[in-house]
Amino acid sequence: MIRTPLTRWFDLTTPVIGAPMAGVAGGELARAVSAGGGLGMIGVSGRHTPEFVTEQCAIPAASQDPFGVGLMIWTLADRPDLFDATVAAQPSLVSMSFGDPGPYVGPLHDAGIAVAAQVNTLADAARAVDAGVDVLVAQGTEAGGHTGQRALLPLLQEVLTLTDRPVVAAGGIATGAGMAAMLAAGAAGVWVGTALLACTEGLNGAAARERVRAATGDETVLTRAFDVAEGIDWPVRWPGRALVNDFSRVWHGREDDLVQDEAARRLVVEGRSTGDPATAPIYAGEAVGLVTAERSATDVVRQLTADAEKALAAAAKLLG
Repeated sequence: MIRTPLTRWFDLTTPVIGAPMAGVAGGELARAVSAGGGLGMIGVSGRHTPEFVTEQCAIPAASQDPFGVGLMIWTLADRPDLFDATVAAQPSLVSMSFGDPGPYVGPLHDAGIAVAAQVNTLADAARAVDAGVDVLVAQGTEAGGHTGQRALLPLLQEVLTLTDRPVVAAGGIATGAGMAAMLAAGAAGVWVGTALLACTEGLNGAAARERVRAATGDETVLTRAFDVAEGIDWPVRWPGRALVNDFSRVWHGREDDLVQDEAARRLVVEGRSTGDPATAPIYAGEAVGLVTAERSATDVVRQLTADAEKALAAAAKLLG
């Protein structure tokens, strides 16, 4: 069994946290990750309702396993009801990311809830430490979804110099060997998202899961084109890493022109509603080429853990 400060804190049998991917990570996926010994997370965006938060949190809560919720700070000024519903659901962990976590740490701690924050720069990390965040998630640009510009390993090493709080590694981790590498580098755990994109418990559709299984790691693009097309006010510093498709081939790098092209923007909106992977965004990281089968998230987490244990044992022999 792999034991770290993260596993001891949340009583886990493996230091794996499922990334709170909005639109994919609902209650069923969170429960399946937690059933594998990790900590499953539910992703909440500004498009969701408080009822969604309550309903999805009730699923893992019924199993009495630890679970978490991921919130996007920049959406909460207009949607404080999402924060209130999250606190009321009493998760073990709440991830407050993409903004200043400071105003939220106190209320969460008062409710007995631990706080994590994804950080993409050293300035982000310092702000999170000053805010009293319990767990820092060093997210590299290899990650799927909205992310920063720095590679994971250098960022992780620098964040580890700033704090003795648990630091979790995120971005490009989809095998046990990759997980072992992050633990050997000093991470207290790993935050996996792309590895769960083809899981049977996800909220994404069959066409999206099929596209994920067919993709290679060379087929991602870090772009704002999809956000611009959908009229989503994501802060510019966090573009989204998604699978390349017909739409991104035309419009990535031409976001200023896209703002003026209503017909082009409509393609993404319609693609999102129909699930057409040619125009809809499918957010995925650079490890997507390692996701080739549709499996339960429980099995994914258990396989990651077993393979990481083997890799760590093999690495120890290097000292012989």
